[in-house]
Amino acid sequence: MIETLHATQILALPSAKAWQAIAQIDGLERDFPSSSTNRNQPMNINKFALVILVFSALLSDAANAATRIAVLDFELNDITSLPNTQAERQRTASMAPLLSKALSQIDDYEIVPVDADRQKAANSSVGYLFRFHDVAAQLGRQLGADWIIVSQHSKPSFLYSYLWVYLIDVKKQTAIARYDIELKGNHEKVTQRGIDSLARKIQATVSKFNEK
Repeated sequence: MIETLHATQILALPSAKAWQAIAQIDGLERDFPSSSTNRNQPMNINKFALVILVFSALLSDAANAATRIAVLDFELNDITSLPNTQAERQRTASMAPLLSKALSQIDDYEIVPVDADRQKAANSSVGYLFRFHDVAAQLGRQLGADWIIVSQHSKPSFLYSYLWVYLIDVKKQTAIARYDIELKGNHEKVTQRGIDSLARKIQATVSKFNEK
């Protein structure tokens, strides 16, 4: 079989996938021999064109690959006189799944699953990943994400609370944007509206950077 082209390595394409597709072309080894003693054999133009088409498709897939976003669980920062009730913990736990769903519906994103134990191990104390964006980015890189979202649900009052959210560029290891969303009340519809608003803001930011 012919050697892997450098282009597949530079573009980080899965070489095994490329050659698996090419290997299925009947007679390729005969028409494109790797042995130096057979280099004078005539080239089959049709099969050569098919090889080019395979690589073109792979290059197109790489260029149009979905943006990968990791959504960490929201941390509850409840400073009311009756903090961390079961209802509020459940509400906060629902936010990351709601945001993941909203993002997947609003654009062609690939939501990267985040293991809770892995997040806990990286988050050495409450608010650690929220404050240290380079560490959050390192977790995102381990997950294979392009972006990682780190959030807190801050509740200073029984009447309202806030979603404090950082969108972190994994490659640059820095926060690109911060979003503050006010939630007036604690009903499910209030939470859903806040999450939907957050998803739209994130989508607008990511689209802006993807266009550059």
